[in-house]
Amino acid sequence: MTGMTSTTRPLLNRRLAEFGTTIFAEMSALALSTGSINLGQGFPDTDGPEEVREAAVRALRDGRGNQYPPGPGVPELRTAIATHQERRYGLSYDPDTEVLVTAGATEAIAATLLALLEPGDEVIAFEPYYDSYAASIAMAGGTRVPVTLRPHEGSFRLDLDELRAAVTDRTRLLLINTPHNPTGTVLTRAELAAIAELAVERDLLVVTDEVYEHLVFDDSEHLPLATFPGMRERTVTIGSAGKTFSFTGWKVGWVTSAPGLVTAVRSAKQFLTYVSSGPFQYAVAEALALPDSYFSTFRADMLAKRDLLAAGLAEAGFEVFRPAGTYFVTTDIRPLGESDGFAFCRALPERAGVVAIPNAVFYDHREAGAPFVRFAFCKRTEVLQEAVQRLKSLAG
Repeated sequence: MTGMTSTTRPLLNRRLAEFGTTIFAEMSALALSTGSINLGQGFPDTDGPEEVREAAVRALRDGRGNQYPPGPGVPELRTAIATHQERRYGLSYDPDTEVLVTAGATEAIAATLLALLEPGDEVIAFEPYYDSYAASIAMAGGTRVPVTLRPHEGSFRLDLDELRAAVTDRTRLLLINTPHNPTGTVLTRAELAAIAELAVERDLLVVTDEVYEHLVFDDSEHLPLATFPGMRERTVTIGSAGKTFSFTGWKVGWVTSAPGLVTAVRSAKQFLTYVSSGPFQYAVAEALALPDSYFSTFRADMLAKRDLLAAGLAEAGFEVFRPAGTYFVTTDIRPLGESDGFAFCRALPERAGVVAIPNAVFYDHREAGAPFVRFAFCKRTEVLQEAVQRLKSLAG
């Protein structure tokens, strides 16, 4: 009877039953087994700035962070985060009481939702949404209430009336992501002002995932929700070093908010990882102090890659939603005579030697996301050029 249990109950907690192996693991395995170009998972294929990598090596050698760092994060990084928020957005945070370092943004999201939700609380999130949102809400015993972003004139847009209608007496918080993964939508000043008014009027907490804050293109600008009237005291803002500095494996994220909210999040976070990424925290502190030229060059490089991939996808026959932010392009496969994103993505490696992600995994309303497929452009230019060349076969 070794290995058997005495109960017929499923081994996995019911709250997590719907979350099996992530689509990213499945598609990355498919990329390996078929030798395909992986434009599925959102990680760069080159490292970030050499001076930042060297800062991590220096910290390791100097013995900084090799033992447990302080629970809230090393003081140097907390100060650098506060300075970054002030310099970029005019948001003033106390590094000691209003900043918390986390194991990437994913832990920040989980710790925040575990801290702030109780069973039965409703969370409004924009679908399609990053898959950890749904899992974290479930782990906290909350109920997710999706408000769907829908295609409109070449981009995915929020319906503010639908958002207002979704709020009930059970709504505890709004979970906002801008720039938005996977659609690339960047919420406008008017949309953010309306969200802020709604949050104040209904006395809601707001969690904003802003990990792509430095990747906004064209005429778009990133505006933290915490800068709007009445929002600083009720908004938990989440940031990350991985997306901005191309060191996704370091897992350094952070939360900035009012002291009471940061204390609540820290109470949950300390029982997840406790602390993490010791030497990397010192390196990220230096990265956040890089000159503006780093951020503008990084953005320009990603913009060129966006345009290269978007043009190639259009040439291959996709309808392309050109993103205003992030490093993902969402496409519609219906012009190719397809309508099932899952089937399309599972067949694409054999057909064209490229891996993408079906957007339906980011929806509760699977049918709403069925024809959409996401490609990542945070790859070397020559890799994107080869992918574009391969995808041309779809156009016949």
